Amino acid sequence: MNYCYAFTQSMGYPSYGIAIILLTLIIKLILSPLTAKQIRSMEGMQVLQPKIKEIQKKYKGNQKKMQEEMTKLYREMGVNPLSGCLPILIQMPFLISIFYALREYPYDPAFESFLWLPSLGQPDPIYVMPILSAISTYFIQNQMSGAQVAASEAQAKQQKIMKVVMPLFIGWISLNFPSGLVIYWVVSNLFQWGQQMVMAHLKNKGAEA
Repeated sequence: MNYCYAFTQSMGYPSYGIAIILLTLIIKLILSPLTAKQIRSMEGMQVLQPKIKEIQKKYKGNQKKMQEEMTKLYREMGVNPLSGCLPILIQMPFLISIFYALREYPYDPAFESFLWLPSLGQPDPIYVMPILSAISTYFIQNQMSGAQVAASEAQAKQQKIMKVVMPLFIGWISLNFPSGLVIYWVVSNLFQWGQQMVMAHLKNKGAEA
C-alpha cells in the first residue's frame, strides 16, 4: 500500500484510492494463472453437464454409485470440480490482510478522500460502493453458476437461492466496511469478469482459426 501510494505521489497525483486500485490489480495479476485455471475448470464442468445429468438420472437412487461414476467421468475428462475453489481460498489471506491494513492505515488527511468518498477508512456514506459490491458479486455468481451441477432438486434450489443471497450479503456487510476494502472487492470482481471475457474471446478466435 505504501509503495503504491508513493507511486501515485511520484506521478504528481497522490491518491490512496488509486493506490488501492493499483494494489488490487497487482494482486489479481499475480493470481491470474490460478483464476485462469478456475475459469477453465468452470468451462470443463459446463461441457460435462449433459453427461453429469445423465449419471444423476441413471443412478438417482444410488448415491454411492452416482459419486463413483461422476468421479470416473471427471478423471477421464481431466476435470477437477474442486479446482475452482482454490483461487477463492488463496485470495482470503489477501482480503483479510487488506481489511486490517485499511482499517488501521494512517491516511494523510489531505488525501484520504477519493471521488465522492470522504474517507477510504470509513464506510461509504451514500451507499454507492455497497451497491456496486452487490452488483459485481451478482455477475460473478452468474458466471460461476453455469459450472455448478446440482446433485438433487433441493441442491439446485439452494444454488438459485445463493445466487441472490450472496450478493445481498456482500452488499450488506459492505455497509460497515471501510470504503477502501470495498473498492478492492469491486475491482477484483471486475478484473475476474474481464479476464473471463478475454479468455472466451481468445477461445472463440482460436476455434474460428
